[in-house]
This record gives sequence, structure tokens and C-alpha cells, in this order.
Amino acid sequence: MKEIAITGVGVHSPIGLDEASVLDSLLALRSGIRRIDIAATGKAYAVGLIEQDFSERFPKMERPLLDRIAQLAVLAAQQASENAGIVNYSTFGERAGVFFGTARGGVTTEWAASQEFMESPAKTARPYYLMGSMPNSGAAQISIRQQIVGPAVTHTSACASSGLAIADACRHILCGDLDIALAGGSESTVQPGVAPIFLRLWDALRALAEVADDPATSCRPFSHDRTGLALAEGAAFFVLESVEHARRRGATILGYVCGTGVASDAYHMGAPHPRGQVAAMRSALRSAGIGIGDIDYVNAHATATREGDGVEVAAMKEVFGDDSARIPVSSTKALHGHMLGAASAMEALVCLLAARHSFVPATAHLERISDDCLGLNHVRQVVRERPIRYAMTLSAGFGGTNSALVLRAHDPLARA
Repeated sequence: MKEIAITGVGVHSPIGLDEASVLDSLLALRSGIRRIDIAATGKAYAVGLIEQDFSERFPKMERPLLDRIAQLAVLAAQQASENAGIVNYSTFGERAGVFFGTARGGVTTEWAASQEFMESPAKTARPYYLMGSMPNSGAAQISIRQQIVGPAVTHTSACASSGLAIADACRHILCGDLDIALAGGSESTVQPGVAPIFLRLWDALRALAEVADDPATSCRPFSHDRTGLALAEGAAFFVLESVEHARRRGATILGYVCGTGVASDAYHMGAPHPRGQVAAMRSALRSAGIGIGDIDYVNAHATATREGDGVEVAAMKEVFGDDSARIPVSSTKALHGHMLGAASAMEALVCLLAARHSFVPATAHLERISDDCLGLNHVRQVVRERPIRYAMTLSAGFGGTNSALVLRAHDPLARA
């Protein structure tokens, strides 16, 4: 496909609230995973939590409509727009759009409504509960605040949601419907109030990491002693434009989305299958018009679940063949946790930072590789300095939806 320019990035995550702080955390292998104790379940969990209240940044009258997920989305999208030199999108008219990914939507608001009903079932419901809990509330709030009058589309395909949002935005630009788009995702299921129910549900799947003596090391992708994932909250957004449009308005191009791939396992709601991941990666390579030999880094979906990591390794080995032992692979979820619907966008940002600053992120806490994860060029515990031409990120969601993105930097920067 024709490359799509990236002219702005924004992020709020457990390892940083902007591009610079995320970069610092990746280079220093600084973890945002910590322990929380849930009285309702009598258990401790390892989560990626942003320990900051952002509600004060919004007018008091508007806060009831702004679930935590929408707050994170609005702030990351605003940061991306400012990074791209855009005050608002009104000057672009219908040629601008917003594409949003989330797995769960406004669960904090939904939980508050449920609690209020249980306590006072006869009480008239607050009308903003419905609007604040809708999955598209993040996209709508961004559209309203940024004056984006083109499409405002929400993708809810589990952990691949924001990857699909980015791919959809690229397609709208490529087919000529749009000149510019905000694309990314947001999630928040580990805040007090909603955390007990969501952690309990994930625990029932036996998917959550056991809390280590050092909680920051609880999530260990690809490791022989991995025990599961660390749920996390956060948001990441990109400003995407046609190259021609970016040049016309004098924008600084940070990098490019070069290829996208979307595919389904068509297998099981909860268990992954390699074929969907294989198809997504191959589709991304085809649309980028590059070969396997051009890929210099893969940011894996690897959440540190017992089954998932091994299936993904099998998929990568099938796609990369003899290059499997050459292409550096890592999972940065060991640091920032699993941000569900925002994971694809967060990890695409990691790929862009790696390509721009000429380094390969490492999988933290990976000492001994599990037998079912052997055969790849794992980057373990130490960041590697090297130029990256093309980086790929892969995401796999419940129900078998997979997304793959290929990115490259416009002008790689020398590492400080």
C-alpha cells in the first residue's frame, strides 16, 4: 500500500504520560507494573496502573460524561494533535476523521450505574450514565473537542481493537475519503471500583500473572516460569495523513504506517490459533510491499500467558522461516502491561520510537526462554543499539481477531 505519514503521537500509559517519558522507560527497562490488593477477592494482583486523577483537567459540568477511558483517550489524542501542530480539525472539514479502539468501553461509568441501582432501585437513573458507558464515548469526545466532523468510528475487537482502528484510518486515507485522521485506542479496567470484577473475571480464565516478590517483574513473556498477564490501562494515538497532505501543510513527518493486516483464527473464542496470526502478518508484509528480510524488529503480542506465547512463536516461525533466528523479537508488555483495546496502538508507538531512535526494546525479566518459545532471536533484558528499517507489531484478541502493522521512521535519530 502507499505509505501513510505519522505526524503526531500521544500517549498516557503506566510507563509514561508522553512520548519522551515512554522512551526513557523503554531504554531503562523501567516497569509500570505494581501490586494492588483487592479486599473483595482476598487476593493481590499485578497491574499497570496510572496513578493520577485527570478529572480536574475537564470542566466540572462535563465530567459525568467522561468515563476514565474517555479522559485518557481525549488527553492522548490532544497530545498527538499538539505534537502535529494542529489546534483543531475544523479547517479540514469532512476530510478528517477519528478511529478509536477499545475492548470494553466506559466500564467505570457502567459500574457506578449498577452500584447506584443496587443501592436505590427506585431512584431515577442519571441520563449521562448511558452516554458515558457507551463504547464509542471516547471517539465521540475526541470528535467534539477536536472539531472532527468526518467519520468517528469505534472498533471493539478485544485486544486487536486499536490495531484495527489504525488500519481502518489508513484505508480511509488511501481510498481518498480522508486527508487526515486521529487513530488509536484507550482502556481502563484496573481503577478502584471496577478492578475487583475485571480481575476476578480474568483470574477465572487463569490468565493473570502471579504477583512476584518484586511486583514489577510479575509479567514475564516467553519465560519458562511465566504465569500470566498484567492488566493495564492507558491510551495511545497517532495523527495519520496522506504524505501529500502532510507536506502541503508543512508538517514534520515522524514516520510511516507502511502496511496493515487483519485476519481471524476462525477457531475458538478463548484459545488462539497460529493461522490467523500468520495471515495477518503476511497481509501486512504484502501491503507494505516488502519482504521478510526487510523486517528488523517485531514487537510481539506476547502477554505471558502459558498458551498464547507459544502459539504466537509458532506463527512467527511459520512466517519468518529461516529468518526467525535473525529478526529481533521482544514483548514490552513486561513493562507496561496489557492495555487490552489500546495495546496495538501502544505497541505501534513502541515500534516507531525504536525505529526513530535506532534501538531494539528488550523483553524485561526474561532469563530462561520457555521450550515452546525457542527458535526466535529474543532480545532479553538488555536493549540493543541498531538501526531499524521496518518494525512490525502483532496483536491477537479473544474471538480470534488479529492485527499486524508495519512501520518505519522518516528520519532516524541518533541515540543520546
